[in-house]
This record gives sequence, structure tokens and C-alpha cells, in this order.
Amino acid sequence: MKQLVGYIFLFFTLQSCNYFTIKDDTQEAVARVNNTYLYKRDLKNVVTADVAKNDSILIVNNFINNWIKQQLLLSKAQLNLEAKAEDFDKLVKAYREDLFINSYKEAVVKQYLDTTITENDIEEFYTKNNQNFKLNEELLKLKFIKIGKDVYNRKALIKLFKSSKKSDLDSLHAAELTLKSHHLNDSVWVKYSDLVSKVAILKNEDKNQLLKKDNFIEKEDSLSLYLVTIKEVLKRNETAPKSYITPTIKQMILHQRKLLLLRNIEETLIDDARKKQQFEIY
Repeated sequence: MKQLVGYIFLFFTLQSCNYFTIKDDTQEAVARVNNTYLYKRDLKNVVTADVAKNDSILIVNNFINNWIKQQLLLSKAQLNLEAKAEDFDKLVKAYREDLFINSYKEAVVKQYLDTTITENDIEEFYTKNNQNFKLNEELLKLKFIKIGKDVYNRKALIKLFKSSKKSDLDSLHAAELTLKSHHLNDSVWVKYSDLVSKVAILKNEDKNQLLKKDNFIEKEDSLSLYLVTIKEVLKRNETAPKSYITPTIKQMILHQRKLLLLRNIEETLIDDARKKQQFEIY
């Protein structure tokens, strides 16, 4: 595949260079390689008006030198790959056709695809397909704070963190600037890997002991104190909760709608063409 892409790129390079192949005596040439000429008019968009004179000279010289190298490479390639010219023609034709078709499909999808996804759409899709939404790692609902050992109100912060009162949680939110790091929304599902990346000190802890409902963990290193409260745990291979998988569901719904839209367009296109006798199968 890489070789195929390389051939297509090379062919387009060869084709683009044909722009300079015919000498025009009425135009001022600035460079030549064999029978191929680069004209002054071809440089008009190389430098913008806001570029300093010295810089513009450098840019133009670089452009000319690169063009010369390209032409020399082209000559060598044409000499050595002449036998592949027909293959290149087929590849470029197929690529051009795919480019047109895919661009048309994208335009149609952009214009006609219904992108509105309701809660009912999500619920229906989740109910029908929830067996396909198995977790590949543990999910947690948790609270977490990281406190510097020298913070002046350390004891008060610990007390607020351990409290289940909403007023204390609000006070902890108000004190966020004194925290090194935090996650205080325990209604959101978080991946276990995200927890241990935030709290590296937990990497050496036994996972089975760590991942327990209503578990409270207090750890410290030479610089910080870490407090974690595990509210809920979902294990690997359990069904992912709808709230967690909703972004994925939305993408899957849109993908299904896109496929259905394109299939309907293709069927309508064929049906109309058949009625108008625009094609025949022999």
C-alpha cells in the first residue's frame, strides 16, 4: 500500500511539472532544465508583499533551486519508470474518480444528515446494544485531592474532604486554589488508569484492595498528601453505564444514519437512472 501511495504521489509530481514544459519566447525565463523552463510569471505568488527585500530574494532563490532539483528528479524518474506510465495512468484515474465520489458523498451527508440526537435516541440505542458495551478496564466514581504538606489549612481541608455535607463540599470547592490537584465530582465515572496517573503513589497498591466501594485512601510522599474516596466501582467486562458511553453512542448513531443516507441515495440514483435508461447491462 505504501508503494502504491508513493507511485501516485510520484505521478502527480510528474504531471504537475508539465506546466513548465513548453518554452514561451514572449515570456522571461528565469531557469531551465533540459527543455523545461521556469518563467518569471511563475514566481509572482512565491513571495507576499509584506516580506522584506532580502528575505524575498532568499525565498525566490530557494524556490528556483527546489524547482531545478524537482525537474532533474523528474527527468531521471521518467527515464527509469517509463514502463510504469500506463499503471500510473490507471492509478491516477481511479484516485481521481474516488476523490470526486467521496467529495460528493461528503457534501450530500453535510447537507442532508440529521445530526439531532435526543435522549430517547440514546436510550433506545443503549438498550438494544448494551451487551456490546463491555468495559475493558475498571470505572470509578470518586473524590480526590492532593495537598502540599506545608499548606497552612491542611487539617481543615482534610476535614472538609471527609465530610459528606454539601456545605463542606462547597467550602472545599472554594478552597481549590490551595490544592495541588483535585477531582471533586463523584457523580462522574473515571477510568482506573486515569486515577493512578493522577496519583502515581497508588500504582504500587493492590488493585483489589484499592477498588472497593466506599473505600477511603490516605497516602503521602515527601511533598504531598493524597486523599481518595472511592464511591462506586465497575469492574472489567461489566456493562458500561449509559452516562459514560453516551459520546460513543452519539458517534455510532450518526455513523448508522450516514450509512443509511448514502445507501438510500445510491438506490435512488440507480432507480432514476434505470427509469431514464441511462445505463444498460449486456
